[in-house]
Amino acid sequence: MEREPNKTDKLFYSIGEVASMFNVNTSLIRYWENEFDIIKPKKNKKGNRLFTAKDIENFHLIWHLVKERGMTLNGAKKKLKDNRLETENNFEVVKRLQEIKTLLNEIKNEL
Repeated sequence: MEREPNKTDKLFYSIGEVASMFNVNTSLIRYWENEFDIIKPKKNKKGNRLFTAKDIENFHLIWHLVKERGMTLNGAKKKLKDNRLETENNFEVVKRLQEIKTLLNEIKNEL
């Protein structure tokens, strides 16, 4: 499942699109938006949330901390507040290693 937008993706995503990227309910997206100040969707005239690629990157970072590393929401908030840059860098390393692992598995399967 692709969770991150590609460079060719659109500028704004609806809450439903973001929820399906992470395979969660829209209520979780709204909840995390309220809990984490790094999520700042725009709202159109109807009041619908419009998430940017940066918002989705931030959701992915929160997802990593909470769902993959098992942190509590308060723990994730503290980690982002105290060590945001280090947390982002570590997350980028994890993503790159996962990509390398996938590539190596594909090569292995072709042999």
